[in-house]
Amino acid sequence: MSYGLLFDIDGVMVTSWQALPGAADAVAELARREIPRMFLTNTTSRSRAEIAAALGEAGFDVGPKEILTAAKLTAEYLAAQHPGKKVWVLNQGPIADDMTRVDLVDDPRQADLIVLGGAGAVFTHEALSAVFERMVTGTPVVAMHRSMTWSTSRGLSIDTGVYLEGLEKATGRKIKAVGKPSPRGFRIACDLMDLDPAQVVMVGDDMHNDVLGAQAAALTGVLVRTWKFREDALRQLQRDEFGPVPDHIIDSLADLPALLTELYG
Repeated sequence: MSYGLLFDIDGVMVTSWQALPGAADAVAELARREIPRMFLTNTTSRSRAEIAAALGEAGFDVGPKEILTAAKLTAEYLAAQHPGKKVWVLNQGPIADDMTRVDLVDDPRQADLIVLGGAGAVFTHEALSAVFERMVTGTPVVAMHRSMTWSTSRGLSIDTGVYLEGLEKATGRKIKAVGKPSPRGFRIACDLMDLDPAQVVMVGDDMHNDVLGAQAAALTGVLVRTWKFREDALRQLQRDEFGPVPDHIIDSLADLPALLTELYG
């Protein structure tokens, strides 16, 4: 059977851009098998070219065109759904290289639409209050993703999803999220590999954003027991007789080649 691979990056391949044990060797082995692949990440602090360079320094041979970031997906969404709108972006890190075809402005008061990227020091009381004020008056807000946490060498930190829930509750308005776990990113990645979702295996450490999100979009999900994995959360899912659970679970990316051999030969 022909199949493809869709990898999460942070927490699966690297943490703080240092390779996790066995990950580089596993990705290289799968490349030798010539399996179609893409890398789908909610990382918004670096462009695709910068991510490819950082992965190269960590021992991975990955090209920028193989990487789909939440920023790139958001840019494509805005070009299709909100062409010509002036956009103010609140994001931890520069993302202009992946936000082509978007008319960016520096002042939220001049914006027709607001985009929330990855959380960090820029998510100040003043900045979030400005987002709140624009939301109340009807300005659309789009989020690059709805991730609640992200992995660092120091442990987990809260991410944009935590702020989205507060803003939505305070304003009574919904915020459209484009990156994982939205089906849009998964389907675009499948299209780029010229494969149906049912032919693609998503590998991630975030049970909801990566794995269950992918399975809801008809992909096969593989949960990696690394940085975001929580045993208690998995046990709770397994206790729910009618709820979804990951299709497969492995201890690390190093175990993926063996699993794929078992599944596909």
